[in-house]
Amino acid sequence: MSPNDQVILKITDLKKRFDQTDVLNGISLDVRQGEVTVIIGPSGCGKSTLLRCLNGLEPINSGQIELNGQLLTAPGTDWSTVRQKIGMVFQNYELFPHLNVINNILLGPMKVQKRPRAEALAEAESWLDRVGLKDRALSYPRQLSGGQKQRVAIVRALCMAPEIMLFDEVTASLDPEMVREVLDVMLNLAKGGLTMLIVTHEMAFAKAVADRIIFMDDGLIVEQANPEDFFNHPESERAQRFLNIFQFGRVHRDKN
Repeated sequence: MSPNDQVILKITDLKKRFDQTDVLNGISLDVRQGEVTVIIGPSGCGKSTLLRCLNGLEPINSGQIELNGQLLTAPGTDWSTVRQKIGMVFQNYELFPHLNVINNILLGPMKVQKRPRAEALAEAESWLDRVGLKDRALSYPRQLSGGQKQRVAIVRALCMAPEIMLFDEVTASLDPEMVREVLDVMLNLAKGGLTMLIVTHEMAFAKAVADRIIFMDDGLIVEQANPEDFFNHPESERAQRFLNIFQFGRVHRDKN
């Protein structure tokens, strides 16, 4: 499904500083309804910090964030409510070890959104079936592989019915053979028209799933383009060097 022209998320001149270090140096970005935006760049360039700012997990120093016209950076914003609209999946699952899969998923819809158990359960089971985990509903996190835990974390976020999803390096802590199962779930979500911002180092996945590539360096958006143009004809010298290093690393791994 192609994105439409409606801007769901608008970021204007966003700046973030940790102590004396500038991490985001004026990020401006419009995200359209149904668009899959993939953010790539070297480690430490501000990618994950940007997602955490959008979700209210990090306070910003200046700039504006709007979701469907609502100014999230205004004083008094209820971020617990906003996070129901802007879901986020992290590197490390964040599942409660003492709860089984189904109860991990039901916690948000029932406790936060006050939805009836039967309704929330039906949706949770439907999503688990779609990601191939319906038979693990009563399992505990310790009984799951890393890829299975990450799929559960994705389902948990989706069951809050967010308007946009943020994915922060969700395959970074997985063994290589588990990466594919998580990426396949995200590819299917993209085909279904879910609005997503994805931070990843998986370049082949970025090329396959993205409507738009955002390349960041030193807290700035250096370049943005559709995947074909970015990977085949990057305009900035910095993006060219980044892609050359990636290609060298892939060839080196293949030879070994």
